[in-house]
Amino acid sequence: MDLQEVVDETARVLDASATLEDRAFQLLAYAAQSGDLDTVRRESILRRRASDEVRAYFEGFGIASARGPVRIPADEGLGVLARVCVPLRHREVTYGYLWLLDSGALDDRRLAEAAPLVERAATALAREARARQDLGSGLRDLLSADPEVRASAELDVEGPVAAIAVWSAGGRVVPLWTLPRGVLADAGDPLTAVLAPAAQAGDAAARVQAMYGTPTGVGAPRDDPGEAWRSWREATLALRVAERVPRFAPVAVWAALGVHRLLARLPAAELAGLAAEAAPLEGELAHTVAVYLDRGGRARETAQELGVHRQTLYYRLAKAERLTGLDLADGESRLTLHLGLKAAELLRGPGRS
Repeated sequence: MDLQEVVDETARVLDASATLEDRAFQLLAYAAQSGDLDTVRRESILRRRASDEVRAYFEGFGIASARGPVRIPADEGLGVLARVCVPLRHREVTYGYLWLLDSGALDDRRLAEAAPLVERAATALAREARARQDLGSGLRDLLSADPEVRASAELDVEGPVAAIAVWSAGGRVVPLWTLPRGVLADAGDPLTAVLAPAAQAGDAAARVQAMYGTPTGVGAPRDDPGEAWRSWREATLALRVAERVPRFAPVAVWAALGVHRLLARLPAAELAGLAAEAAPLEGELAHTVAVYLDRGGRARETAQELGVHRQTLYYRLAKAERLTGLDLADGESRLTLHLGLKAAELLRGPGRS
């Protein structure tokens, strides 16, 4: 009996509208509607997952750790009718939720009638989670730069996909199994690797970043999963930018990094060569010149952003020219200094602004 059959049979036994979601509130199966239909159930079916606001409301009742059915009261503001949440637990781990709209007829005795079906659904989700872990163990091979290693990867993945790299926070164990179906993950030290369908990459990156609380990088999508290793390489470079350039933190997306995509590819020695052009500039002066150059040399915008008088800005720029020997009225000199400042950012220690 698959999950859809379990849900259909549960709805029949309890005479109640039923839906089944994984731990990430992604809809897996639902039975034909009977009786009232609330906004949450309709949106869940149409969008295949609950909104963050609704998730927070439900999780506030302790459903993630509950060992038995939890009764959720109605909330007119959220469009929630009263329902029963049955956590799908296997060996003390919650793998998903069975939701039952409740008009008041679902007492404990009736819910007990569906216990075998609940156990069957929990076991099925646990097996699937284990299968995903097994797939994840082959993910490193698929992301390897070595073509022979990639050829040995026994993964059936459909494109387009995007890779995600996140620092593993000193081997901290996080619930990667709660990521949506179709997302592969392999916890590692120092980096955890994730491969997600391209359409889900942003959401998956935000989730793993929240799990670890560390910088995260996202590579560009690849239509061919055989090219996922290139996305992984970009993800690791984007991660480097995320931990050193505050405006790209905590999740840096390769496609949005601009010139940092070029600089991140350079070895430290070459970055140091570029940064040397800006070495005489420090602290406030370096920040002033960086903002000025980022604003395309527009003095009024720069002064407004810095909160200084325009004459103060001109004084600082003149001082920067004297210290560096570069003429900020010259396009090539501007480019040299601009690249030097950005290279210096990537040479700083992680987490420094």
